[in-house]
Amino acid sequence: KQIIISEELISEGKWVKLEKTTYMAPIGKTGTWDSVKHTTRKEQTGDDVAVIPVLQRTLHYECIVLVKQVPCRELIEDGETPGAAALWELEEETGYKGDAAECSPVVYMDPGLSNCTTHIVTVIINGDDAENVRPKPKPGDGEFVEGYWPEVFFFCCISGRLWYWDNTGLIK
Repeated sequence: KQIIISEELISEGKWVKLEKTTYMAPIGKTGTWDSVKHTTRKEQTGDDVAVIPVLQRTLHYECIVLVKQVPCRELIEDGETPGAAALWELEEETGYKGDAAECSPVVYMDPGLSNCTTHIVTVIINGDDAENVRPKPKPGDGEFVEGYWPEVFFFCCISGRLWYWDNTGLIK
């Protein structure tokens, strides 16, 4: 059994901290490991959500909304569900409103480096709804969202292009 001997704080910011962990491996040998930990960890099941927004419009292919945003991922607040956090993040980043369709169990996005846990939430956007025809992003203070022209920057057709790119080796 691995035993944690000590955890030394190296640096701490508003959202994360860096620690040096000293441990004893099951074979009796001691070692150290640097790790990043959320300072915002609460009692909920996951720390944050990653959103897969799928835009559906009549007479169009389904599209995935692609967003380049800093910082990425939405922290889940106390008492908030992953689905609610995903809908909030989608509207903030893109202006779109949708419905949470699927939510993954907790996923460790970077095991061995951090204790960050994420839910991956698929959100369906009805592109025919009036509120979704010309969406406007609502980035928070200190956030940057790139690309406001959906026809040019945000969409990648699910059927066709992704299959082609995958089968021609363009996606690795």
